[in-house]
Amino acid sequence: MTLRRALADDLQTVVSLTEAAYAPYTELFGAPPIPVTEDYAPRIDRGEVRLLESGGKPAGLLVLERHRDHSMIFSVAVAPVFQGKGFGIALLRFADEQTRHWCLPEVRLYTNARMERNIALYAAYGFHETGRRPNPYRPGWTLVDMAKSTETSAIA
Repeated sequence: MTLRRALADDLQTVVSLTEAAYAPYTELFGAPPIPVTEDYAPRIDRGEVRLLESGGKPAGLLVLERHRDHSMIFSVAVAPVFQGKGFGIALLRFADEQTRHWCLPEVRLYTNARMERNIALYAAYGFHETGRRPNPYRPGWTLVDMAKSTETSAIA
């Protein structure tokens, strides 16, 4: 398993992996979640996208933003064939490590309230819910805000 910064040539891989990872939610919601509609080219240019590979194949990705007082996970996506094998946890660990490297005290994320499996995974990893709010881009959708101190120990 290797994790590397995504390059401009990886754009289609990032888009395809994101679409595949979020496909069950696109079906459930009747519309694609925000990460599926994102323009990843600027994020790749800014160095926010990391690709996780296993056996030379794209297994997952992390989109991590650096802010003044925290980092923000925009997306954690694992290819369906690699789900349930610890790749998501590896990406969350990298987010923790990078956030500590940036000397920031907290990692934040938000997710759709209907993504209950993801919320449970984040909670098991040490994130706690900080609030709920309407999704400003999708009327009727609710976002769950979560945060984790970089000092909080995580699951193995």
